[in-house]
Amino acid sequence: MATTHPGRPDHPPTPSAGRVRPTLGRRLRVNRSPAELVEDAIRAGEGIIAAEGPIVVRTGKHTGRSPQDKFIVDEPTSHAKIWWGEVNRPITPEDYDRLRTRLVAYCAEKDLYAQDLHIGADPNHQRRLRVYTETAWASMFARNLFRRPTADELVGFEPNFTIICVPSFKADPASEGTRTETAILVHLERMEILIVGTEYAGEIKKSAFTVMNYLMPDEGVLPMHSSVNVGQAGDSVVFFGLSGTGKTTLSADPERSLIGDDEHGWGEDGLFNFEGGCYAKTIRLSPMYEPDIFATTRRFGTVLENVDLDPDTRELDLDSERFTENTRGAYPLHFIGNADPTGMTVQPRTVVLLTADAFGVLPPIARLTHAQAAYHFISGYTAKLAGTEVGVKEPKATFSACFGAPFMPRHPGDYAHMLTERLAAQDATVWLVNTGWTGGPVGTGERMVIGHTRAMVRAALNGALTDVETRVDPIFRVEVPLTCPDVPASFLDPRSTWADKDAYDRQAASLAAMFATNFAAYADGVTAEIRDAGPFVSDPSAGNALDADPGAG
Repeated sequence: MATTHPGRPDHPPTPSAGRVRPTLGRRLRVNRSPAELVEDAIRAGEGIIAAEGPIVVRTGKHTGRSPQDKFIVDEPTSHAKIWWGEVNRPITPEDYDRLRTRLVAYCAEKDLYAQDLHIGADPNHQRRLRVYTETAWASMFARNLFRRPTADELVGFEPNFTIICVPSFKADPASEGTRTETAILVHLERMEILIVGTEYAGEIKKSAFTVMNYLMPDEGVLPMHSSVNVGQAGDSVVFFGLSGTGKTTLSADPERSLIGDDEHGWGEDGLFNFEGGCYAKTIRLSPMYEPDIFATTRRFGTVLENVDLDPDTRELDLDSERFTENTRGAYPLHFIGNADPTGMTVQPRTVVLLTADAFGVLPPIARLTHAQAAYHFISGYTAKLAGTEVGVKEPKATFSACFGAPFMPRHPGDYAHMLTERLAAQDATVWLVNTGWTGGPVGTGERMVIGHTRAMVRAALNGALTDVETRVDPIFRVEVPLTCPDVPASFLDPRSTWADKDAYDRQAASLAAMFATNFAAYADGVTAEIRDAGPFVSDPSAGNALDADPGAG
């Protein structure tokens, strides 16, 4: 075990036998515990302690990811597998090496932190990850989010995957091929990621996810931007969804064990979590509807990004958007009381695709065919809300392929093909669940009641919807239940909740056309059955209000 000098709290740990020795930086603080990292962070002025114990940090001008500044090195071993374009931007090996050389020289005069971690709960598909960070709080973030090896596993630990995160270092666009001074560079041959010019720690998590999404298909594993939980009967379920659709909230169900809330693999032996923690949105968290997640914001060990608090009492204000709407909490998975420590479970028989439709026209729940599931998986639809971004005054459709376009290096059709194979093999039932609006769009309608959404999901999982009478939606062509336990029947038909039925018809037709417009970019990589599984389009010209957003997710 690493030791520190009790009289010199800033003294770096002395590596024990088998522990990593400094390979980057002037001094390396290796595998420090949460208590040590919090002490270092407070001492360095990186954050402050909130009333009940979490550390609260600010991430400067970057309060979210910078997808336009992410690049993949265009090198021979991975070139043919990457779907190059707006999401996966190339950078030359020469530019990468120029930036890396300058970064290593810059770090030679700095004290850094390192955490040795695992990514992937399944030993057959696990990677050994070393994360170098400039700050103590970012080291704690990495320790919280990835899987923590045992003491025995740390003996002789040799990484086969490395992340170097140094926010104070600035890229040089003129000589290093980047867009700005911020850069997230992924080198798939070397299994190395460089993150510079941004303090937002989500870049650490999502860049690692990008690498796993590249590697796993070659090992017969479908990587998924999803949450997973499992019932007492061993009935596992996968929830796909973009940020803000309820993926984390719905998977944290006190009646079911949580496998993970964001990143998973679906292999021949079942499902497994890539991570060892959660990175939850904290804006307007409710102790009533999200008690487990809310409780993590009240305990030592959680890292809170950009959450507002009273400077005197240190009481948190989870409703405040003073710094950003994208406030976040990073905590280890065991902070959720019913989390499964193995991070693994059996093959799923149910898959749920989540969307937050701010136009208020999608049904709150609908059953999909496997071809429809692939279509909606590739579409990855949700909606941006007015006020959440500068210039967004009306709801805006957002499509993010595979519910995670920024992290998917391969063609979305490759992942969709793997999904349909697995759905068929398990004879899985797929549901589309809308956690967005009913009775009209944002500003007119109301947000779906979380209690109703939970009731619908539970009914789908326990078989209560298996034999109920259904109707086929004439626009979206999905199978909609006419009844559901504990949910008003009128709630299940979105058109009936609108006062102006003609306005509903126009809005539904418009959203259908947006789906078609977006899907055209992927049509050449999928089967005809999947291409034809989308909504009915009466007026293709109506699909002009979409945003195929590389930043979504």
